[in-house]
Amino acid sequence: MENKPRGLFQTNPILSLFSSSFFSSPMATLLLVFSFVSAAITAVSAATASSAAVSYTPQDNYLIDCGSNAQTTHSDGRQFLSDQSSGKYFSSQGKDILVSVPSADVPSPVYLSARIFTETATYSFHISRPGWHWIRLHFYPFKTTDYNLFDAKFTLTTDNLVLLHEFNVGSNTSWFFKEYLINVTTERFSLKFQPVKGAPAFINGIEVVSAPDLLITETGSTLFPVAQYNDMGIQSYETVYRLNVGGPEITSRNDSLGRTWMPDLQYQAPKQMCQNVSVDPSAIKYPEGGSRLIAPQSVYASAVEMANANTKSPNFNVTWNLDIDLSYQYLVRLHFCDIISDSLNDLYFNVFINGKTAISGIDLSTLTGGLATAYYKDFVVNSTMVSTPLSIQIGPWTQGTGAINALLNGIEVLKMNNSVNSLDGEFGVDGKTARGGVNKVTVAAVGFAMMFGAFVGLGAVAVKWQKRPHDWQKRNSFSSWLLPLHAGDNSFMNSKNSMGSKKSQFFSSTTGLGRYFSFAELSEATKNWDPNAVIGVGGFGNVYIGEIDDGIQVAVKRGNPQSEQGINEFQTEIQMLSKLRHRHLVSLIGYCDENEEMILVYEFMSNGPLRDHLYGKNLPPMSWKKRLEICIGSARGLHYLHTGSAQGIIHRDVKTTNILLDDNFVAKMADFGLSKDGAANGSGQTHVSTAVKGSFGYLDPEYFRKQQLTDKSDVYSFGVVLLEVLCARPALNPALPREQVNLAEWAMQWKRKGLLEKIMDPSLAGAINPESMNKFAEAAEKCLAEYGVDRPTMGDVLWNLEHALQLQEASLEGKAAEEDENNKANAASAAAAVVAPVDNKANTASATGAVVPPAEVPVIDEHSGTAMFAHFAAINGR
Repeated sequence: MENKPRGLFQTNPILSLFSSSFFSSPMATLLLVFSFVSAAITAVSAATASSAAVSYTPQDNYLIDCGSNAQTTHSDGRQFLSDQSSGKYFSSQGKDILVSVPSADVPSPVYLSARIFTETATYSFHISRPGWHWIRLHFYPFKTTDYNLFDAKFTLTTDNLVLLHEFNVGSNTSWFFKEYLINVTTERFSLKFQPVKGAPAFINGIEVVSAPDLLITETGSTLFPVAQYNDMGIQSYETVYRLNVGGPEITSRNDSLGRTWMPDLQYQAPKQMCQNVSVDPSAIKYPEGGSRLIAPQSVYASAVEMANANTKSPNFNVTWNLDIDLSYQYLVRLHFCDIISDSLNDLYFNVFINGKTAISGIDLSTLTGGLATAYYKDFVVNSTMVSTPLSIQIGPWTQGTGAINALLNGIEVLKMNNSVNSLDGEFGVDGKTARGGVNKVTVAAVGFAMMFGAFVGLGAVAVKWQKRPHDWQKRNSFSSWLLPLHAGDNSFMNSKNSMGSKKSQFFSSTTGLGRYFSFAELSEATKNWDPNAVIGVGGFGNVYIGEIDDGIQVAVKRGNPQSEQGINEFQTEIQMLSKLRHRHLVSLIGYCDENEEMILVYEFMSNGPLRDHLYGKNLPPMSWKKRLEICIGSARGLHYLHTGSAQGIIHRDVKTTNILLDDNFVAKMADFGLSKDGAANGSGQTHVSTAVKGSFGYLDPEYFRKQQLTDKSDVYSFGVVLLEVLCARPALNPALPREQVNLAEWAMQWKRKGLLEKIMDPSLAGAINPESMNKFAEAAEKCLAEYGVDRPTMGDVLWNLEHALQLQEASLEGKAAEEDENNKANAASAAAAVVAPVDNKANTASATGAVVPPAEVPVIDEHSGTAMFAHFAAINGR
């Protein structure tokens, strides 16, 4: 491994100004000495300022050397109280057992003494400042005359958190310590040691120390699905790994928060693919608002980069493999600092965690605003995607023109407590298990209650049976008198079993729910469900083209009668479309529920789904103006859904296959089977709690995470649709490289770089006004905001799309006017060259003899959505 300075730090530009001849001058020598003295003073001042900036004084600082009879100085200089001085914090019903050894191969004298417990014992501390606290427990097992600490087995808990469950040191003969980060919110904080029967418990040293609140933010990122994790501040953490990547061990002496950073060499796999690089720690800067307390400069001053990174086609990842417990989820914090680049915006690379893309094309220059500037990113690795070993990888990003390289400076892996608030094992402090189990007493109580309820129920049925009516055998169902249930007539809207009942035919045009079709009518209309008449296939069923009433074409969607979900969609579609009428919503003509069939009949949209015109069907590419008009029509339909009633309706499945085009390419929203009524105005509710449904690639990550549906979920999905329209590719394409699979993520990375035109549909090149595209991309970016509250309403989206269309039309008008002027100039030149008289009534001809038609004047249609913008060319949208 090579340890070398790189990039900005290879040469001193001041010294390079001096040549050998320069030093021959006495004045030059004096000037050089003065420069060195000034530089030394500046360096000392900077070091002093740096030291001052990184200092941290904890308000709670309990350090106890358990078992000692005198104060002890730790290797980092901190003073640990003796057992006698800390007696006020300790209580136990057992005897006081203090042991020690004269010497041992340990890094600190704290490990040379221990307190042993044979009964439950508690350390209790007064907390003066609620918030994050380090809990560090030091252990070193050794043998004494009466006790063998290698046989120790005990449980250690706080008031509500399990730190260790039936823990024993096993074959570990060396010293070790456990480090936890806990958000303490109570005035008293306790550590309770509970020895397992027949075995002792012990502890060598205890630290309970305040930690800065900025260490753990409220939010992090999850990987599958890609979303924001909002509960980091209420979790408890155990340090599993803290690695100084590419550098030596950093002890608590060199970390203002008393942390230890271990070298990463043993976790690299394979080691031949990477090499170390380092710079002077004083060169490391922190961004505005950043803090040296997150990690010291020495962590960011060393890194691992790709070995032989300057080869022609490097195509490998640098990997770290870390063994973990699969029962937990983990906070993975990665530290980055570009200490290898010579200039800004030259390093882009990918980061993967457990094979999932964590960051694609990370650009540290943009994120930090400079080179050698610290940056970190938090990821919550969900337990459902945890595997062992946990792999962290960096690799080149080959989409750009920068250096083919990657680097990583530091890794922290913190275990997060499970569902029963335990960091070790499946049992919580209250006896509950992580699998939902409880202790035996609770199980017995619940079992007794269930048995008692069963006897009461059987007794009630017996009494009913004794009082049964004489004609009970003639009744249609004994439930009408035996069980207290309503047994009235039901339509399919309430029961699947009534689907074939003629009573369900009350849905007629007189009730506003559409026309009722018989199954025979629809069979005839679709030529007995001819497979050649299928024009679409969906989750509900096939869609056929049919003819009714002497030639009227309709779309007939036939569902699967055995599908419970199909029934729900069938009912929802009729209920929703029966009360919706809008130019940009597909109209429901009627339905059929005969013989348990679920059939819906819609107006026929001859140009099919929008997706077919973007990719996959080899149809002629649409112009940018046409695409904008389709997006505007779709937005109008969604805006009507969201605002057309007191509650509003949330579509819940917005995608390009559910935007249909009629003969004139007017866009209409379709497929309302998953739609939901929104929260009623004045109810105080901002969302509807419901199970997650929709289509992958379009799902709102906030809805996925919280299962709280809002109209902003439709806005997010519509943002993905806008990117499909611009880029002419699917929302998800697993066949592409990992960083390109998800269109929303990939396109937004290019948008942030200001290079979105590089991934747009090639057929639009040269035909799209840049300002129009920028306004359109801005609308898409706003739709894809992480939080629903930050997204615009569909009305605001519509406004921006209208503005984009106006910019495009203005550009087309300008081009048309310019062409008209050119044509007139060409015609005049041709007329001057002809001696013979010219018929003024004839079409003006060009020099080549081609007929030049008069320039077209664009007509603003009242439905095109541009009329309102005719006098507002300077408006920038919302």
